[in-house]
Amino acid sequence: MSEDIDIDAIEKRMSGAVSAMKSEFQALRTGRASASLLDKIMVNAYGAMTPLNQCAGINVPEPRMITVTVWDKTLIDTVDKAIRESNLGINPVGDGMMLRLPIPELNEERRIELTKVAGGYAESARIAGRRAKLIQCGHCLETYYCSSECQMADAGAHHRCARP
Repeated sequence: MSEDIDIDAIEKRMSGAVSAMKSEFQALRTGRASASLLDKIMVNAYGAMTPLNQCAGINVPEPRMITVTVWDKTLIDTVDKAIRESNLGINPVGDGMMLRLPIPELNEERRIELTKVAGGYAESARIAGRRAKLIQCGHCLETYYCSSECQMADAGAHHRCARP
């Protein structure tokens, strides 16, 4: 009845959950300019959805300003539209081949909203961490948690399968 628990697979799923949470936290608009704010923006370039960083150069010249230099002049309006529709609360200002993105100050309402969003990200990471510890019994397909004492190879110590 002894099963082998793949501790490496559990650690890999846990580290994946942590790295996903880190990338979500980096994408929060906190009042300071960061190029990672634009990482998830997709642009309809040449009939295909393309990440913004593959259509334009992204720079942070000042703490409250992001500049986006579009490489193809025909994509300027498309990039502008994609940034406006991204729900970041940033309005691009066109300047030839460059779009300037001024980052506004955070007001109290936005701070409260950011707190809720960050809490949601943290809860999602907690859930992903719990799911990473789930193990499925090979006999009865019952799902159970791998406990902290799970350094041993005998999963039967944590789960008693009804089938021999």
